[in-house]
Amino acid sequence: MTPRTLTRAAVAGLAAVTLFGTAACGSGFDDKGGDAKQSSGPASLQIMIGSSGDAETKAVQDAAAKWASATGNTATVTPAQDLVQQLGQALAGGTPPDVFYVDASRFADYASVGALEPYADKISNPDDFYESLRTAFTYDGKFYCAPKDFSTLALEINTDLWAKAGLTDADIPTTWDQLTATSQKIKAKGLVPLALGDTRDRIGAFLVQNGGWLLSKDGKQPTADTPENLAALQYVKSLLTNGYARYPKQLDAGWSGEAFGKGKAVMTIEGNWIKGALQNDFPNVKYKVVELPAGPKGKGTLSFTNCWGIAAKSKYKEQAIKFVEAMTAGEQQMAFAKAFGVMPSRQSVRDQYTGAFPADKPFIDGAAYAQGPVNAPKMDSVLSDLDTGLQGLANGDPKTVLGNFDKNAKAAIGG
Repeated sequence: MTPRTLTRAAVAGLAAVTLFGTAACGSGFDDKGGDAKQSSGPASLQIMIGSSGDAETKAVQDAAAKWASATGNTATVTPAQDLVQQLGQALAGGTPPDVFYVDASRFADYASVGALEPYADKISNPDDFYESLRTAFTYDGKFYCAPKDFSTLALEINTDLWAKAGLTDADIPTTWDQLTATSQKIKAKGLVPLALGDTRDRIGAFLVQNGGWLLSKDGKQPTADTPENLAALQYVKSLLTNGYARYPKQLDAGWSGEAFGKGKAVMTIEGNWIKGALQNDFPNVKYKVVELPAGPKGKGTLSFTNCWGIAAKSKYKEQAIKFVEAMTAGEQQMAFAKAFGVMPSRQSVRDQYTGAFPADKPFIDGAAYAQGPVNAPKMDSVLSDLDTGLQGLANGDPKTVLGNFDKNAKAAIGG
């Protein structure tokens, strides 16, 4: 899952989900999807993925071929050009793939119209998946689909610029106050302290660090306009107005990782996808990764994850569940991690993963206190409006931004 993938999904999302939402509601999708006529013979599974590139496509195709060979089924893996759009059209048309990637930020849209089979409790040891990931794929109290892998946000530090600013490991910020103090020292040396993404997918971490979030745990109530969230946005605003943080566009960059790679900021807040991006585009940048600074209420980060969705209309559900079982086995997850850099969703292989990738430990440690994306249907335009407010935060009113979200979210959820 790259930053570019996230951006593309966000842009394509509203039109695609509108298409899916309106068409699917008239396509017989409801919670009786489990009654789809089942075939007990060898399955011919169709699997659609949103691939990060050739390495992921090959790894999933190889794993699917191995499973098919061992079980006497067939499994065809198709990388989508635009997963949100193609999946929406397939579901709306009543001919969905049997198995497909579902982004956590899209999950509630699909679950709410009965398009997904709630099978996850049938996978071996479902409690082995990190709790924050199980929560991301739970709707109306049902754990729907097995998390495929995940990413979290951490703090990346350019070690050459850090030294240039006269800083040592003692200056690595572990609290908001320390982040402010370190940023002051960096700015005094004429450098930009922090490149910060200008959407809720980055700024939202500060809300979590102060004990807040945008929705209630059950996804039914907006909870943005609270003292905890207000204090968090006021803190982010102070970083922006003091010149301690800058948005990518202020640094002539498309995303924070690019600004960081170009040496335009000493620190950034990004997920573990930055590793591959820097390796490809800025191989000479030396950096280290640490956990995000804790806020007044403790540690907090955001998680980004996909699950293996199974179509409620699939005629091969039993075989599809066995396929997902194989794809989420610890050994297979480690193979995927080595092939294309994702973090396994099972806690039981955590030590194996950190042993193989010690530099990624801050990312995987974040799983214990990570908040997943907004988990409610019909929220695309609401979240887009929130991002617009956050993009104007330096000159805006945090309370208005939060109040607007609650008003818009209440209308969307209620509607």
